[in-house]
Amino acid sequence: MSTTEIRAQTEAVVESVMEADSFNFPDTGRSGAVRAAEATWAPAGAAGVIKRFLDVIGAIVLGVVFMPLIVVIVFMLRRNGGPVIYMHRRVGRGGRMFPCLKFRTMVPDADDALRELLEHNAELQAEWVRDHKLRHDPRVTQLGRFLRRTSLDELPQLVNVLRGEMSLVGPRPVVREELLRYGKNVETYLAARPGITGLWQVTGRNDTDYRRRVVLDTYYVRNQNLFLDLYILAKTTGVVLGGNGAY
Repeated sequence: MSTTEIRAQTEAVVESVMEADSFNFPDTGRSGAVRAAEATWAPAGAAGVIKRFLDVIGAIVLGVVFMPLIVVIVFMLRRNGGPVIYMHRRVGRGGRMFPCLKFRTMVPDADDALRELLEHNAELQAEWVRDHKLRHDPRVTQLGRFLRRTSLDELPQLVNVLRGEMSLVGPRPVVREELLRYGKNVETYLAARPGITGLWQVTGRNDTDYRRRVVLDTYYVRNQNLFLDLYILAKTTGVVLGGNGAY
């Protein structure tokens, strides 16, 4: 299957699901349903072993390649003061929470600053509720904007991959509150490890509305295979270099 066919097939599924308007909001605590989804959609046997092997080898290789840049970023963040790594708890495979690692891109007291911003600005509050992101976030530092635009802030997630908490390719890592957005597809989402990159990353990133993100994540989990992963990894390079949809 060619990359053009993959893209066309993905777009067709996304559009058909979005037109169906069939998202509900069930109880997300059904561990039996989650286990059934894992058995149905998670890579099994040789496919699972190969995916994990490529994750580990890929994370090690990328870590070595980017090590000089990582050292520079750490030095610059230390010079600016505050912690180097920002840890935020995200939902992993099977609903297990894990500390998702990123280089800090915001002011040190970002969480307190966010609460104050949302408390005094109804427009920003509505944007946060809708997207769980702010397009023009005043908490982001100058260095942080560069790291986000190039996705270099996500390099520490290579450690998450080595730990087995994430994969190189997978659905977006989300916070617990965002699971409600997945509705009846939440068990499918929980059947896979979140990825550093994925279909969402290569089809608009933050320019994609949330409902479309859900469809893309669900499509990936149900259709994941080695060729699709390689396609996404290759496409990610161009998207990151172009800075498309990053903020």
